[in-house]
Formats: sequence, structure tokens, C-alpha cells
Amino acid sequence: MLCPFSTSMKKFILVFSLAFATLCSCTPSAKNLFNGKDLSGWHIDVPAMDSTDARNPFIVRDGMLVSLGTPAGHIITDASYEDFRLDLEYRFAGEPGNCGVLVFASTPRSLYKMFPKSIEVQMMHENAGDFWCIVEDIEVDDMVARRGPKEEWGITEGKKRRIVNLTDGSEKPVGEWNHMTIECLKNEIKVWVNGDMVNHGYDATAQSGQIALQAEGSEVEFRKVALTPIQKLTE
Repeated sequence: MLCPFSTSMKKFILVFSLAFATLCSCTPSAKNLFNGKDLSGWHIDVPAMDSTDARNPFIVRDGMLVSLGTPAGHIITDASYEDFRLDLEYRFAGEPGNCGVLVFASTPRSLYKMFPKSIEVQMMHENAGDFWCIVEDIEVDDMVARRGPKEEWGITEGKKRRIVNLTDGSEKPVGEWNHMTIECLKNEIKVWVNGDMVNHGYDATAQSGQIALQAEGSEVEFRKVALTPIQKLTE
């Protein structure tokens, strides 16, 4: 004869399994924006390539997306995104230098006829996590201490557009891999470098847009560029 406890337990396991499967099916999964093979899903905006035979500074090498650093410009996703977590693993391949990831990117060449309208999360060596306002704006705590005199703030050429990060020493030595996480939810941006929260901004003037990586003087290798949607809560 079948034991009643055994039957109840089987029903519980079945219901639990169905509930767990439903939960898992609703959990957003990460999307690799770089497939490790080619630059599908991205386009290049490098002013020097408009009228010369300048090289494309963005290549695929050994399964990595590489910014050669020059000529200056950007590689930009074809798609726009909102409410997401972006995970990047990057390193300066040789000499330390400058690079950045731009979120909420829109109108191309809006600043210095080079940078798309956006908010930059800095990757420059020893400055990773700074915000740079590029014809968009964002607020942080302690704005005067971190941005300078208020009357000098601005989002265009000649203005104080840099907002200094919260930490020093979060980056790995040159040649080692860094892990940067950028969380964009509505008009709020949080940034972590190797597990340390290095910046938190809010009241941004944008909350969606494309994602761009820079060529800005230094060779940088990216072995991971993955985006996970942040599921919106429903009432």
C-alpha cells in the first residue's frame, strides 16, 4: 500500500519543482555583446576614417575585442539598452593609459566632434570609475568636492565635466585583468571595480541609449562584455 506521507512528499516536490522552473524561466540571463569572433552588433565611429585610409582601431584578436588606441574614436552597439547590468573584463595590454565605456550614448560626435552624447565611466589607469559628463549630466553626493566649483560645472567643451570616483587602489596592476560592473537602472548609475563600489550617480539626464567603448590612445583588451537586463518590478 502507498504510504500517504510518501504521496504528499511527491506532490510537494512536484509543486516546488514547477515553481522553481517558472522562477528560473523568468530570470534574465546575460547576453554577450561581443561574440569572441567578430564585431557583429557593433559599428565604428572614428572621424579619421571618414576621409583617409586610417586603420580601424577596433579588432578581434585571440578571441578578445581589442582597442588599439589610435586613431581616436568609438565602437558603438547597434542596439540601445535601458535597465541593465554591464560586466566587463579588461586590461591594458602594455603601457597604462586611457579608455572608457560610455552608457546612454545617443547623438554621435556631440563633443569635440568626437564623443557621442553620453555619460562616460572612465577606465583610465588609476582613475577607473570616474564619471565624465558628455552633453548629458548626472549628480552624486558631495558634488562640489568631487566636481569643483558649481559655477564651473557643465556638459560641453571647457566645462568641469569630470566627477571623481570614490576610491583609490581598486584597480589591478597593469597587465592583470580588471572586472568592472556598471549598473544602470532608470536614471541611476552604480559602478564597481574588482568588487569595490567606486561611483554612484543619480538624476541622470538620460536613462537609455547605446553602449560605446573608446579608442583613446592606449591599447586595451576586452575578454568579456556582457549585459544582463534588470527585471522591472511590476505592481
